Amino acid sequence: MIAVFRKLSWYFKEQWLRYTLAVTALIIVNILGVIPPMLLGEVIDLIQYNQLTTERFYELLAIFIGLTLVIYVVSFYWDYTLFGRAFLLEKKMRSKLMDHFMRMTPTFFGRYRTGDLMARSTNDLRAIMVTAGFGILTLVDATIFMFLIVMVMAMMINWHLTLAALIPLPIMALLIQKYGRAIHERFTKAQSAFSDLNNNSLESIQGVRVIRAFVQEKRDEEQFNAQTEEVFLRNIEVAKMDALFEPTIKVLVGMAYTIGLGYGAYLVIQGVITIGQLVTFNVYLGMLIWPMFAMGELINVMQRGNASLERTDEVLSHEPDVKEPKHAVNIPSLKTISFNQISFSYPQVDSNQLKEINLEVKQGETIGVVGKTGAGKTTLIRQLLREYPPAENGIVKVNDVPIEQIPLSLTRDWIGYVPQDHILFSKTVRENILFGDVNAPDQEIYRILELASLREDIAQLPDGLNTVVGESGVTLSGGQKQRVSLARALVKDPECLILDDSLSAVDGQTESKIIKHLKEERSTKTTIIAAHRLSAVKHADQIIVLEDGEITEHGNHDQLMKQRNWYFKQYVKQQMERGE
Repeated sequence: MIAVFRKLSWYFKEQWLRYTLAVTALIIVNILGVIPPMLLGEVIDLIQYNQLTTERFYELLAIFIGLTLVIYVVSFYWDYTLFGRAFLLEKKMRSKLMDHFMRMTPTFFGRYRTGDLMARSTNDLRAIMVTAGFGILTLVDATIFMFLIVMVMAMMINWHLTLAALIPLPIMALLIQKYGRAIHERFTKAQSAFSDLNNNSLESIQGVRVIRAFVQEKRDEEQFNAQTEEVFLRNIEVAKMDALFEPTIKVLVGMAYTIGLGYGAYLVIQGVITIGQLVTFNVYLGMLIWPMFAMGELINVMQRGNASLERTDEVLSHEPDVKEPKHAVNIPSLKTISFNQISFSYPQVDSNQLKEINLEVKQGETIGVVGKTGAGKTTLIRQLLREYPPAENGIVKVNDVPIEQIPLSLTRDWIGYVPQDHILFSKTVRENILFGDVNAPDQEIYRILELASLREDIAQLPDGLNTVVGESGVTLSGGQKQRVSLARALVKDPECLILDDSLSAVDGQTESKIIKHLKEERSTKTTIIAAHRLSAVKHADQIIVLEDGEITEHGNHDQLMKQRNWYFKQYVKQQMERGE
């Protein structure tokens, strides 16, 4: 329990005033709550001894009604304040997680699956919210309220009777501690199973067309049912432990009632206490039921919250591989990019994917990067995108400044990137394009559509630019998705445009139009094109051929054709396939 509050101490310090006011109001309500049973006992004793007058009755009734109204108002305040802070914590934690996700690199997303991250951002945050709200309530009621009732019972009625009635409490404390440990372990396993289910459900939805194409619906349904059963069984294990709390407490409370009634009746007979005091004592025993339940709920909630906090903190503790420079160098514009002896390997991979790469790129040049599948084209591009830590050997420089010394936001602001796997959002075509520049006017959008050879396609859509593309652009063809991604990058008008095999799904004629438009549009800016079809880089100022991470050929189209090596053979082969 202490561990949970220690982990959340940053938030309690931030919201100390609101929590102090809420807890103070809750304590006031608890104090006021012990007064009505005293009034009831007094009324019974006055009736027993024929001393209850009309004036005294109305006086006690007015006090009772007044207490009820005050308790109502103060209860509303603590409830609103306490649970409002709990919802605010959930909001802050969710924003904190999302900000953390945005700063993470591919290494992080290779370790944590999407479904798992979604589970931690929903179920686990909800458990943490309950800890910061209901957990504080149960903590106060299981300690201060219980102590207050016990002290009133001991001091105002009879301490011998109080001690006797509270004999079952130590037994309950031991059992609850044992239950709490079991719940922590089982709840962690249940959350992990839910993460797996969440992740596989997401993959099934995203890959539904592939599942149908291979007639794997039944197999996928069986797999889903098996995982659902696993989540069900894990949660049943948690529910079994939850179910032990209530009967355990009821049995022990029943024992306390039995002792209280039996011993209390004996004390009444002996004249030690009055009937009114015995009734008041039993009302207090009834009031003790909630604090005892609260003690069980406290352990339950804290163990769930602790398990969820551990899962959340595990994600938040993951440091980004690429960090902002301590002493940043700001560069006004991109003039040159140089790769000097770059050798690079991905984390946890022994061999290098890039080997001693040397390349000089000047402003306004178009660079073609070609080679077999797996030759290292995308890996080379990622050195500019800064998705991984800098290469152990060699250095990438921008305007003769090591790229690691330039702010991440600045280097990424220079770049317009069109990846192989074109990612579109479930919004309109217009909103997807404006992702590159939210302030671009319609006139600019239509100009960009011409550059991307997309205007005619958009005109044929039901609502034109306002057509919703669906989940991951499901309503568009592969070529249309690529061109929308290209338009999104072009509307940004970047210093450096990177096309990572981004025209593979368009036909040769459309590709030629796009390349022609790019050549005219970006004559003064840098463009890097990685492609399998050599026609996409034919016009480039420099072309490099990669093989196993090494540059085996370097020059323009005419120079490489004269060398009659891989580039020449591949170009001739592709031209023959196209019938040219």
